[in-house]
Amino acid sequence: MSTSLIPFLEMNGSANEAIDFYVKALDAKVAYTLRFGDMPGNAESPIPPEKKHLVSYAILKIGESELQLTDHFSGSSYQKGTQVTIVVQTNDKDKATQYFEALKEGGQVNDPLQASFFSPAYGNVTDKFGVTFRILTKGNQ
Repeated sequence: MSTSLIPFLEMNGSANEAIDFYVKALDAKVAYTLRFGDMPGNAESPIPPEKKHLVSYAILKIGESELQLTDHFSGSSYQKGTQVTIVVQTNDKDKATQYFEALKEGGQVNDPLQASFFSPAYGNVTDKFGVTFRILTKGNQ
């Protein structure tokens, strides 16, 4: 089993600019980028054309470390200063469930832990201290 903690930045429509900045400032390498316009469509909530270029998910490699980014435009409110969350990434679905259940005690579930098109188990929870964690399972377990 492998588990890592990864900083996750939620930008307010400026992820493309931030990626360019970190590439120059930190010698970051863009390992992956998924734009909202590239995601599977949802007829109930289509992506507006002017938002399709925004970053749904990006991974930057900085030395041996990883930094993840997204652009925020969902229904929840964006507040500058709270845009850094922690990704707990594991290749073990049972461990992801354990982490999620422990972190939600006294906290708040923002997105329930469930399968998605990008992960066998993904959820978002804010713990009792106000720290938001994104639990992400990689692989097929």
